[in-house]
Amino acid sequence: MNEVPAPLRPAFDTRGVLAGRFFAYLIDAAVIFVLTLVLGWIIALLGVVTLGVAWLLFPLLAGTGVIYSALTVGGEAQATIGMRWLGLRVVGPDGARVDYLIAAVHAIFFYIAIGTFILFVIDILTGLVRDDRRLLHDLLTGVSVVRS
Repeated sequence: MNEVPAPLRPAFDTRGVLAGRFFAYLIDAAVIFVLTLVLGWIIALLGVVTLGVAWLLFPLLAGTGVIYSALTVGGEAQATIGMRWLGLRVVGPDGARVDYLIAAVHAIFFYIAIGTFILFVIDILTGLVRDDRRLLHDLLTGVSVVRS
């Protein structure tokens, strides 16, 4: 019998990705904290100048992490600052760059998972049992975190 070969998929190096992602998140959490702090001070000062009108922007600070992830993962480097330091990047199913919307949704799914204990455990267990080390929120958005 002549079998049709399976579609060729680029081989990605995922060795050590889970540990790298953990430390990359710690770096990114510090970056997001500093960004939120700086933006908070800017909004506070603008609020004084605009007699309190700019203070309506404070709720937008809750999305700093999602915006940070969308801009960095969806950008040219395909990685957050922490991921770059640890030699990781995010790719789509065919190895192509992830767009900003997918990067934002990926971040939203991550923050939902990390904010809910049972979802976080399921997310981590998914990565531990899979050979490609993709977490549940990676599978839902169709991305992979690989070595650069």
